[in-house]
Amino acid sequence: MDTLTGLLEGPKARGAFLQKSVLNPPWAIRIEDRAPLSVMTMVRGSAWLLPDGGEPVPVRPGEVAVVRGPEPYTVADAPDTPVQVTVDEEQRCSLRDGADVSRSMLFGVRTWGEADGSAVMLSGTYQEPGAIGRRLLDALPTMLVRPPSAADTALISLLAAEVSRSEPAQELVLDRLLDLLLIGVVRTWITERGGADGDPVVGPALRLLHGDPAHGWTVAELASRVGVSRAALARRFTDLVGEPPMAYLTGWRLALAADLLRAPDATVATVARRVGYGSAFALSTAFKRVRGLSPREFRAAAA
Repeated sequence: MDTLTGLLEGPKARGAFLQKSVLNPPWAIRIEDRAPLSVMTMVRGSAWLLPDGGEPVPVRPGEVAVVRGPEPYTVADAPDTPVQVTVDEEQRCSLRDGADVSRSMLFGVRTWGEADGSAVMLSGTYQEPGAIGRRLLDALPTMLVRPPSAADTALISLLAAEVSRSEPAQELVLDRLLDLLLIGVVRTWITERGGADGDPVVGPALRLLHGDPAHGWTVAELASRVGVSRAALARRFTDLVGEPPMAYLTGWRLALAADLLRAPDATVATVARRVGYGSAFALSTAFKRVRGLSPREFRAAAA
């Protein structure tokens, strides 16, 4: 398994909030939902992303924007348009005077705004960090806007058609389409940046760690397997990945453990063995030190 696969294994939407917004200028929507990650694209018209205290970011027709939370931001037809609607943590929409317009502006399945608008925006919101993967969230900038690939364009067309349908298992279909769109955009962005995966030393080391995280890896064994000295591996790995090999392995093991703990039949002891900890106690200690919760508390909070 390469680093990219490890990152992109994370997105698994569960009941993501998807919506088509049909709008006429001037429009400006304040997003205060504190969601960990949102994906949006302009099917028709253009928009601006306005982070608090940051520079406005244009989103042109067909481009895909990925926004990492939980900080609030505004999406608008122009940088100077006053906010008209605010979206809260319950995905309720209210006007500046506080009036709830969530239902009054619905005019179709998952379709909101005006029936005849010049701008059409599709948005999908991951509502819990575990649905994405902490490592992917940590790797992303606050706002990422990308031109779509041919595959992304096809997915956007399919998502636009499916978002307004009401069929059996529709929520599941939309979740998977959102995952695929996010993965496609992030994969292109990471690949273009280059980095650790293509490095002749760090790339093989990462594949070893990802391929068998439960193995009792040491820097010495990793260095031997990739054919360099311990010092050379540690230095190059830290330069390209941002942390030493064993710190990276700990984070990777705990990220895997967090995903595995969501399975209703998983025990802490079983998960510990699968990710390389000798006992439930050892996993619990490391998990609480890094995440601030014990595995049992984490599972209860995610339920």
